[in-house]
Amino acid sequence: MDGADALVVVTPWDAFRALDLKRIKSLLASPVVVDLRNIYDPQQVRAAGLEYTGIGR
Repeated sequence: MDGADALVVVTPWDAFRALDLKRIKSLLASPVVVDLRNIYDPQQVRAAGLEYTGIGR
């Protein structure tokens, strides 16, 4: 994800549930997470300095 414009989560796989949000922020070109499966707590994502968008919350 190094240099990507956003992280878009489209799978509920457990491997994506424990990502290091601070590391993700450091790798992304834009600090944006689009969580289409609602697996992240929006407050935790925002606390890590990322912009969070979820669907259906």
